[in-house]
Amino acid sequence: MSSELTDRQRIIEALKGGMLTAKDISKAVGLKEKDVVDHLPHVAKSIDARKGGGLRFVVEPSRCLDCGFVFRKRERLKSPGKCPICKGEGITEARYGILDGE
Repeated sequence: MSSELTDRQRIIEALKGGMLTAKDISKAVGLKEKDVVDHLPHVAKSIDARKGGGLRFVVEPSRCLDCGFVFRKRERLKSPGKCPICKGEGITEARYGILDGE
């Protein structure tokens, strides 16, 4: 049996250390940023499925730097390209983490 971690397991381990952007996760685990974004929904589901584990997947949403709009209801985990309010393209990257607690 191999002790090698899967890509998703490596992402989970990286996220346990705090809040990271997809770019930060990419650097930490050695995957392309696009691949990290593709894995995040599966990581979120697997963490949420571990009801007894006391862990939860959290997302700090993107925010428009021009008008301050916060993308709270965004379901896709990829950061948006432009603001729906002011059409500004200065958008912070969403940050992800795995927190211990309820």
